[in-house]
Amino acid sequence: MNLLFVCSQNRLRSPTAETVFSAYDGIAAWSAGTNHDAETPLSGDLIEWADIVFVMEKTHRNKVSKKYRELLAGKRLIPNL
Repeated sequence: MNLLFVCSQNRLRSPTAETVFSAYDGIAAWSAGTNHDAETPLSGDLIEWADIVFVMEKTHRNKVSKKYRELLAGKRLIPNL
């Protein structure tokens, strides 16, 4: 299972979730940020890789849904951890 965690800057929340969930067997985790200057900016490739996308805030859900609508088809987008 591939899990993608998304916040704004990819400096605190999403990397922390990535670290925690990476410890579980059978889980691959990655993190990214919605802002253009994020440590790891969110990309279509990451959306395609993920089975489930977790966002930290409603604003992230809105940005991800708007920009990657087609790539999210058939994927779970989980808001507000």
